[in-house]
Amino acid sequence: MENLAKPQIICHNQKSLDYAIHDVKWIPCSAKFVAIGGKSNGAGIVETYQLSADGIEKLDEFCKKDHFKCCTFEASSLRNRHLATGDFSGRLQLWDLEDTLTPVYKTTVHTAVINSIDGVAGQSANCGAPEIVTGSRDGCVMVWDVRQKDIPVAKFTPLEGQAGRDCWCVAFGNSYNDTERIVAAGYDNGDVKLFDLKTMSVRWTKCLKNGIVDLQFDRKDIPMNKLVATTLESKFFCFDVRTQHPKKGFAHLIENAHASTIWQVKHLPQNREIFMTTGGGGSLCLWKYTYPPKRVEKDSEGIQYGIMGELHQIQNSGLSDQPITAFDWCVDKLGLAVCSAYDQTLRVLITTKLNLC
Repeated sequence: MENLAKPQIICHNQKSLDYAIHDVKWIPCSAKFVAIGGKSNGAGIVETYQLSADGIEKLDEFCKKDHFKCCTFEASSLRNRHLATGDFSGRLQLWDLEDTLTPVYKTTVHTAVINSIDGVAGQSANCGAPEIVTGSRDGCVMVWDVRQKDIPVAKFTPLEGQAGRDCWCVAFGNSYNDTERIVAAGYDNGDVKLFDLKTMSVRWTKCLKNGIVDLQFDRKDIPMNKLVATTLESKFFCFDVRTQHPKKGFAHLIENAHASTIWQVKHLPQNREIFMTTGGGGSLCLWKYTYPPKRVEKDSEGIQYGIMGELHQIQNSGLSDQPITAFDWCVDKLGLAVCSAYDQTLRVLITTKLNLC
């Protein structure tokens, strides 16, 4: 009977495609989503789908000359719902999905593939300007305001002697007013860095000794609370980033999962204490974080340091024999998600009983 109360991860529908899918995202305030990637001839493709009574229905597509690697709607208003994409040639482009002949915005400052992209403040009030952050194989992390053509508003480059460093993932956080904003970045050597956009400085750095594949704050529009970083070799790190000790840094937990690369972490929009991780063996793991009775203690010198709670795996599922490399929760419907894997298959998922967790 205990298992009946647990969430269940159900594959509601799936669709095989004829190209490599690199990212998937729900279109805000709709039952539609986009899949982006690249064909065998080198062309990039963006397809729009919707859920219908017949399953996953394709609505539209457009192709460009280079593979699309990553995308986000987070920097666009609900009225525009522009899709920001990063491609294999280092281009950041913004698309109106109703008119895709030419991009609304384009920049080619990156010199190599854009591995990761994130947006902030597109659908939030009093959280500062809408911005996009990109992380690239050229080692650079750049922040963009699309009202300023082709010029990043912030640029963090590798230190001298680290020119070969590859930035694999980026994420916004701490955007709770008009002035505060943090960018987290993860690198191929295991470095995690927090860039403070208010002071234009590195606020914190730590080497996790394993390539950082993905990272995400539990929410962007609150003071920094928790940050999860996933790695190449079966581990992910959960940091309490509310309290930073000058010597110890942030308190954290380490979990082993998936017995393979952990490709994605995505917090549930309706409950930030729950998140999904996706694995290189085609598996999904659903986690819940429980806070400790006291989140902060003081050391012998009276300086505050953070106390971690506990992580519990509340469900897991095997979907494929290939890595699940993209995953996105639907903001508008609790438990609805879309994911893609290297088997070139889109899957729409329903996770039940999340309101009981």
